[in-house]
Amino acid sequence: MSQPPHRPVRRAPRRLAVAVAVPVLLVGLVIVGVRVASGLSSTGTAWTDPDPPAAIASAASASPSAAASAPASPSPSVSPPEVIPTSFPKSGPGTWRYATDQGPVLGTAGNVLHFRVAIETNVAVDVAGFASKIDQALGDPRSWIAGHTFRLQRVPSTAKYDFTIYLATEATSTKMCAAGGTDTDGYTSCRTVGKVIINLDRWYLSVPDYVNAGIPLDTYRTYVINHESGHQFGHGHELCPGNGKLAPIMEQQTLGLHGCLANPWPYVDGRRYAGPSGHY
Repeated sequence: MSQPPHRPVRRAPRRLAVAVAVPVLLVGLVIVGVRVASGLSSTGTAWTDPDPPAAIASAASASPSAAASAPASPSPSVSPPEVIPTSFPKSGPGTWRYATDQGPVLGTAGNVLHFRVAIETNVAVDVAGFASKIDQALGDPRSWIAGHTFRLQRVPSTAKYDFTIYLATEATSTKMCAAGGTDTDGYTSCRTVGKVIINLDRWYLSVPDYVNAGIPLDTYRTYVINHESGHQFGHGHELCPGNGKLAPIMEQQTLGLHGCLANPWPYVDGRRYAGPSGHY
């Protein structure tokens, strides 16, 4: 048992300091919590949060029939940081490697739309990892499934499907987009009928407005998946609603933020977030 202090009077200032520090610390935590909830960085100038894990397992379990048809999600594991190659192919053969497994059902209501995931054969990106990122982006509760009008599920190439998400080299993506009537100038990704086509250059390099604002590459990837998939789901381009506001997901953020703040999600605070119709 410890002995009582010999000079209790000298301890009084320390107790006072603790008493003052605790409420100050609590106020600080509240401020930080408000900033994180808002989706803004500590400077209030850009979205810098790394994407949180998608609620894929809970989305599948919300529907008994969906849960029965989807395999159990594996336990999460820690992956080493991705190393972005200094060089990668700018063209390819236009042939594909497909994800071979079936993903979980994403969402809680509506008909299930099935999609495939494919990577050009000369691109050194792991198909399983790419498919996992697609599931994460589209299965997040801030993504399109928040509208509760449809659910999504990734299927093997041999299964019946509604659309395919491709990761293609610059030259191949440009040709595919042009065949569907979209001129990407070799730079942007696109969507044509039944095809969501992601340009490998953008997958690896992001875009200047994101890079200059310190927005993580993974956040840009989430944006481009949700933006091009948004076209597949029937949404057109939108404009920045005003300087300093979040960019709508259907704004052409690849071409610049136009005064808005980066935003990779269709739904913000549980509501569909949109801007005026138009394109840049």
